[in-house]
Amino acid sequence: MQANGIDLKPRQEILTFDEIYRVAKILSELGVNKVRLTGGEPLARKDVEALIIRISSLYNIKTIGMTTNGYYLAEKVELLKNSGLTHLNISLDTLNPSRFKEITLRDGLDKVMKGIYSAIDAGFDALKLNVVVIRGFNDDEILNFVDFVQDKPIQVRFIEYMPFKNNSWREDGFVPYDEIKNNISDKYDLITSDGGKVSKDFSIDGFVGSVGFITSISNHFCGTCNRLRMTADGHLKTCLFSNDEVSIMALLRNGASDDEIKSLILDTLKQKNEMHDGIAGLLKSENRSMLQIGG
Repeated sequence: MQANGIDLKPRQEILTFDEIYRVAKILSELGVNKVRLTGGEPLARKDVEALIIRISSLYNIKTIGMTTNGYYLAEKVELLKNSGLTHLNISLDTLNPSRFKEITLRDGLDKVMKGIYSAIDAGFDALKLNVVVIRGFNDDEILNFVDFVQDKPIQVRFIEYMPFKNNSWREDGFVPYDEIKNNISDKYDLITSDGGKVSKDFSIDGFVGSVGFITSISNHFCGTCNRLRMTADGHLKTCLFSNDEVSIMALLRNGASDDEIKSLILDTLKQKNEMHDGIAGLLKSENRSMLQIGG
């Protein structure tokens, strides 16, 4: 969290549940079968479980995921599961209480840990911890996170520090995938697993949990990335690192038909770049902060 907080958008400038549902329905008709709710923080949105119920009713949607900071998770987890949420990612960059406070500006690690254990009990199809690794800040906790999932059905995913202009990014803080993996391999034998489109996944003999890596910078996966983002204020982003955005909200609120919205989505996808820029180019580009884009 930034020390001076963040600017919140007026409610009328963000998508309603009806609008989100309509776009999800249109995308499902185009072949999308997975929806992920992220943020900001999705559990800060009142009655988000009602949206999950509506999206889960769509014929082609097979999985509904959420990325959350876990702060409100314990009190919501049973409701989320019963509403149709199938996959859950929890963003947690430290297991150290004082370091957690430094990152989030609040004492909340106990609440997040309670949420994690509640999520385990709820039995989601997939449960993951997202850890952004920064040298000199939390890279000393890599093995602590691996050991944490030894007896838990959780994949801990180590994410490379991404160079956004407003992300306080520094070159000496970047820890590449190979270095993180080698650090773990010094203690454990990593066994290659079948990964997804964006994650390099490994199991460890005797572990209930597993390890994954998001290598956006040192070993990009642009060629297999099939994700399309819609921001809270109704803009499509075909790439996390690109500021090329197209407003869906404008069509939704100006009487466009479903076919017109489908055409805009397909035209936008055709213009997607083959790969994102390198570090130097990303640092120069104007883009939203990760607080606005979401996990």
